[in-house]
Amino acid sequence: AAQSVGADRKLPVSGHSTEAGQATTAGMPGARGSVVVDEQIRAIDDTRLVGREQRNGRGDFLGTPMATPWCRGLERGERLRVGGGERRQRRVPRGQAYASARGDIIATPAREQTTLRTLFYTHPECLEHRMQSRHPECPERLVHIVDFLRASGQLGELALREPTIASTGSIGAVHTQAYLDMLEAALPTQGLVRVDRDTAMGPRSLVAARRAAGAVIDATAAVLAGEAQRAFCAIRPPGHHAEEGAAMGFCFYNNIAAAAASALRHPGIERVAILDFDVHHGNGTIDIFQARPEVLVCSSFQHPLYPNRHFDMDRPNIVNTPLAAGSDGSVFRRAIERDWLPALETHRPQLIFVSAGFDAHRADPLGGLLLDDADYTWVTRLICDAARRFANGRVISALEGGYDLDALARSAGAHVAALQQD
Repeated sequence: AAQSVGADRKLPVSGHSTEAGQATTAGMPGARGSVVVDEQIRAIDDTRLVGREQRNGRGDFLGTPMATPWCRGLERGERLRVGGGERRQRRVPRGQAYASARGDIIATPAREQTTLRTLFYTHPECLEHRMQSRHPECPERLVHIVDFLRASGQLGELALREPTIASTGSIGAVHTQAYLDMLEAALPTQGLVRVDRDTAMGPRSLVAARRAAGAVIDATAAVLAGEAQRAFCAIRPPGHHAEEGAAMGFCFYNNIAAAAASALRHPGIERVAILDFDVHHGNGTIDIFQARPEVLVCSSFQHPLYPNRHFDMDRPNIVNTPLAAGSDGSVFRRAIERDWLPALETHRPQLIFVSAGFDAHRADPLGGLLLDDADYTWVTRLICDAARRFANGRVISALEGGYDLDALARSAGAHVAALQQD
């Protein structure tokens, strides 16, 4: 049986990375559907290209070295059809980058690995934020997720990472300084201080919140560095209700927004998407990015329901998908396909973020939608399909809501399993 958290309040996972290594590969040179023929392939010793867009001397986009189960190289004189046709596969020496005679980057293997794993970020300090007794946003939420992943065998297939603390600068990229100063000034040395009607701070709340934001920022950096294509952050407090200058709905820092902002500072990342399937509207993320067209925000949510802010905003980069109470999985799926898929096709994000709230589950006490575990598998696969089309398969997901502990654990497990599938 899976162990639970005892009096020491520690998450039952290792705090260190467990991956045996990773391989990296670039997109192949040339335009989609073209044939590349080179007289020779040369090896160059440079693994620093991982996560950076590569272009040839003419400025043509060649690809971005990413993590993959193996590297695809070209033998002397072989043909490779880009975007279709046969691709010959062979293992290549570690620590070398393969390039064509004219210098086009083809592959950069770092360390050999037989399978590509999803990164998993969590930290014991995320348990140290507590609100009043029996508050639904409780530390046990993370415990149940980790216990379920261990009992199901999924935890051993994930690459476990311990996140750093988010810097003031990274959080300040999406929140006003006045708001950050207010939180620090209000932080109690004991007891609780309310920052809105549903949200209270204790002595360790901001430590937990900074660790949560740091996890999503770190996951973003790791994915962009080519260490994996996918990441899931089991963190709390959640973040998608936190607006630029206000704490709301159990949220202090907007974790997913801070990570998206960090991605946009990365060379070669010009467009991102944030997809939010929490039962509550992602008002904070929309508040932060409403005037930034490079960020597509899609939010499905029960309506009417808390927080009743920004749900009717009409902007090209904002897609609101309200669902009536009692809507089941079939209604949810049709609405997502109707609203999200055309928006993704138009925006063509280079990186996809997920605000993964599981409180639209039929068992959740805070919502009235009727989703089940299979619906979370379905929407995650849809997101991964979009990521393969537009974002080199790259998805960073962060926990938001979900308050029935058993349904939360199963739904998160379904989500993680779908992220792991290529």
